Amino acid sequence: MGKHLKFASVVVDVPSRGTDRPFDYEIPEELADQVEVGCRVHVPFGSRIVQGYVVSLRPQPEVANVRPIREVIDLLPPLNEELVKLAEWMSKYYFSTRLAALEVMIPSALRARYDKILIPGSNVVEEGAYLLGEAERQLMEAVQRARTGLSLKKAEAIEGVTRSLIRKLIREKRLDVVERVRDKVAPKKVTWVKPAESVPLDEQMSRIPANAHKQRAIVQYFVKHPEPVMLSELLTALKATRSSVMRLVEAGILVCEIREQMRTPYHRRVVQDQPLPLTEEQDAALQAIVTRLESREAHTLLLHGVTGSGKTEVYLQAIDASLAQGREAIVLVPEISLTPQMVERFKARFGERVAVMHSGLSQGERYDEWRKVVNGAVQVVIGARSAVFAPFRNLGLIIVDEEHESSYKQDETPRYHARDVAVKRAAHFGAVTVLGSATPSVESYYRAKTGKMVYLPLKQRVQGRPFPDIHIVDMRHELDAGNRSMFSRKLTEALTACVERGEQAVLFLNRRGYSTFVLCRQCGANVECPHCDISLTYHRVNRTLRCHYCGFAQAVPDQCPHCGSDHIRYFGAGTQKVEQELAKRFPGLRIIRMDVDTTGRKGAHEKLLTAFREKKADVLLGTQMIAKGLDFPDVTLVGVIAADTVLNLPDFRAAERTFQLLTQVGGRAGRHARPGRVVIQTYNPEHYSIEMAANYAATAFYRKECQARMKKHYPPFCSLIAIKFSHPDQATVMKASQRITDALKQYLPREAEVLGPVRAPVFRARDRYRMQTMIKYKGGKDLSAAINRARETAEASFPAGDLRIVIDRDPYVLL
Repeated sequence: MGKHLKFASVVVDVPSRGTDRPFDYEIPEELADQVEVGCRVHVPFGSRIVQGYVVSLRPQPEVANVRPIREVIDLLPPLNEELVKLAEWMSKYYFSTRLAALEVMIPSALRARYDKILIPGSNVVEEGAYLLGEAERQLMEAVQRARTGLSLKKAEAIEGVTRSLIRKLIREKRLDVVERVRDKVAPKKVTWVKPAESVPLDEQMSRIPANAHKQRAIVQYFVKHPEPVMLSELLTALKATRSSVMRLVEAGILVCEIREQMRTPYHRRVVQDQPLPLTEEQDAALQAIVTRLESREAHTLLLHGVTGSGKTEVYLQAIDASLAQGREAIVLVPEISLTPQMVERFKARFGERVAVMHSGLSQGERYDEWRKVVNGAVQVVIGARSAVFAPFRNLGLIIVDEEHESSYKQDETPRYHARDVAVKRAAHFGAVTVLGSATPSVESYYRAKTGKMVYLPLKQRVQGRPFPDIHIVDMRHELDAGNRSMFSRKLTEALTACVERGEQAVLFLNRRGYSTFVLCRQCGANVECPHCDISLTYHRVNRTLRCHYCGFAQAVPDQCPHCGSDHIRYFGAGTQKVEQELAKRFPGLRIIRMDVDTTGRKGAHEKLLTAFREKKADVLLGTQMIAKGLDFPDVTLVGVIAADTVLNLPDFRAAERTFQLLTQVGGRAGRHARPGRVVIQTYNPEHYSIEMAANYAATAFYRKECQARMKKHYPPFCSLIAIKFSHPDQATVMKASQRITDALKQYLPREAEVLGPVRAPVFRARDRYRMQTMIKYKGGKDLSAAINRARETAEASFPAGDLRIVIDRDPYVLL
């Protein structure tokens, strides 16, 4: 730090719009060489000590009488200057606080945890001045004994101690309460054991009693293996106890060392592989990427490759080119379920240079993988959405695989899109962003075709493998023929033949649970969530009805709660119900079900997919998470149980999502030597998204969809901002939404179109009523100032704090 920069601007960990600005602090002389942009510090704020992030250094403060920084938390700053600038951009572009934008970039383990600590108060009295009860006496003694104070949690664990007692002692000033800031997780420490260097082990045996068999066995072990060993491994190998080892340590024969051990989420051994030969199309795409890498200028490319065309091999060889330049690479995948398979390929190619980041890891594993990046131990990161913030300092390449996926859009503040953040980061480093997909988003396809990014097509599958045959089954005709099953005759025949040949099938259904809803046949009412305007979903495993919005659950009623009739039945089909029907219709069929319910536990994705790859099941049944990216050599049949699910949603992207899902899930079949077959079941076979997916007519689909979007003025022909309001009171949220919408019309330019306010499609969720307003505008215009002014108008009119206003740029979910 330059000597003239004696003050730091700090964003404090106080999540409020009133404190959403940097505050200046003095840098004490003893901390002058530790304070850097991006480091975390402890600073006084009011009467508290809070965590903060240094966002800039300055020679003079903006205000007088600034207070000093108390402590620098990290040896190496968790953020660098580029990420701090990125957070500033994100806070403005996505209408979030600076704190929220900074915190989304680091592991949750580094977000501050504030512990309440009890210490002796100022009112010290002579013993006996108070008649203490037993609980009171024990508490005061425990606080006196604790050198650094007693945590509130430990205090409340003392028998008889209550919150009211603690408050009483604080009011009497016999106790004081302070807050201490700490990280949520610490580096993992492991004990290692080794021989002491002073005396040879052979000579030490005479000092050990003859009946101390375990101690003698431990010394004999080190005679044969003199190198250090982890204590846990030693105890397991010799079936010894910790006390046996500690006695040898006390005697000076052995020495213990505490070492840090990095937690790793990936334990499987992989065989190193070599780059594969490329097809002509793959090589052309790779050369286009490498040429732009060598230019050291920012470029965005769309790799539009059909399923099975070898996009991953292009990614791998492009990363190799980036590493050869001494630069780093980030690979984003949309689903945790894709990560194990992708990680295996990347580990096989790049070994220990790869770190893995996604929400399926434990907090400690995520923390250690992130630290590998900070410490420069890895050069490649593969992970889900938040991996885009990997703190590299010399990025060369960012790959966004399955770039069309909605999971790249964060649904909490800050509501960023990882694809757009990737492009922003690449601009800073002069790096290349590759967007890859068999079914690009309409927006990316349009930009590529209009020259705003480079278009790289891969039209053929590798080794000239044919595309699977796709059959559309009109389920209306099945009903007319008397087939009331959820499986058409064609799908039943195809599945029977597939299993008889010893091959595997994938069945796709975009619903979880057993049935979509429970309905009374007497009065027609369905069972709804008491907190949301949405039907409850039946889950057969524990016979419960659950709300997939707020998590409310209840037992299945025996009678209709509206009319008392016992004619209450399940309707629709969820994954659990399909699994049950499969077992009935195909006795002995081995089924693996993958949905949110079966993959909730850590490692469940990898375990289920490994079992399927090892042919421990005939059928993989699942929801959206199995629709893309998976590659199994024996899968020759894909069945889509209900292709219409997404089409019926009130969303302008409904046709696009249907086309993408059908194309992606169909692409899981026939990816290797055996030919594939796809059966799509639908009640709407004439819809263009279904017809064109079945006929591999991607160009025709994008042309038709763009024409429809242009007529209705939807992206990519405009940009969208959704403003969502919620409040426990219906009248209040309606007034507030009207007031901000009126203000928007006043502040926004005339060409911006303001629609609403209208009720959200799900009007009540979590006991809050919801309204929304939509802004359509031409991209390139900055509406931030006008929208913030309108928000301030509404918040000033409704200061109670129960009104929530969410501003979502480029929304993906409008429900």
